[in-house]
Amino acid sequence: MMTDRFSRALGWTSLALGAAHLAAPRAVTRLCGVDDAPGATTVARLVGGRELLHAALLLGAKNPAQWAWSRVAGDTMDLGVLGRAAANRTGARRARALAALGAVAGITALDAVCAGRGSAKTKGPLQVRASITINKPREEVYRFWRDLENLPSFMVHLDSVRAINQRHSRWKAKGPFVDLEWEAEIIDERAGDLIAWRSVPGTGVSTAGLVSFTDGPGGRGTVVDVSLEYGAPGRKLAAAVARMFGEHPQQQVRDDLRRFKQVMETGEVVRSEGSPEGHRALRRLHQRPAQPIGGRA
Repeated sequence: MMTDRFSRALGWTSLALGAAHLAAPRAVTRLCGVDDAPGATTVARLVGGRELLHAALLLGAKNPAQWAWSRVAGDTMDLGVLGRAAANRTGARRARALAALGAVAGITALDAVCAGRGSAKTKGPLQVRASITINKPREEVYRFWRDLENLPSFMVHLDSVRAINQRHSRWKAKGPFVDLEWEAEIIDERAGDLIAWRSVPGTGVSTAGLVSFTDGPGGRGTVVDVSLEYGAPGRKLAAAVARMFGEHPQQQVRDDLRRFKQVMETGEVVRSEGSPEGHRALRRLHQRPAQPIGGRA
């Protein structure tokens, strides 16, 4: 009960901040010491819209604490922007940026406490599952996936996967606000049938996955079935941030498998900038003709 009241108080805070950013964006940018930046008022309005989204989630949900991680995600972005602003300015503007940075840091601490309490109430990890049929032999599909360094070719949220040895690998991903890096280990493997992996404890990310490969109906093609699991509290942050950008983890996995099918059957992934993929959606403001990933924009 107390956690929900705390969460709703943060919701009212978001409502007030959102209204201020939308009603007086120039005053807000001046107060934060960034009024000299090109497009500062536009960014302030976008932040205001984001705060109103937080308010709607925290004030309208039956279990508002589960949405507190969305505020932590927004705080992380604000801390990065204000940190860069303070580093690049001098005099009064730098002082105002540092003051704003301190205020946001305090709010972030409160948001994190609330989010942590909300996560403690949540039982079990976030689980997602998807499958697809690929018109290629099972052994060929398995071999491509087993070379983990191939994964970023169709999992667009991954920057890289580097094999350390036969069972361990280093993964890097670029999120909407912060980059992530962790080590994973293969915990079960049956050649041609399945691969199971998990993040190594203590590497900052709690996740696990299993992919299985079976012959398609009538022996035609290969059915690829993927199950992913995100542990708390990271599961709340992952889900909240994903929903903010229209990328629920379930949809991400389905999109990844569609790209995997394209890679296996045609040798490349064709995408349109009108169909955003992962965190890169933020960079695609104008639609362009379809083109292979990695092609010239």
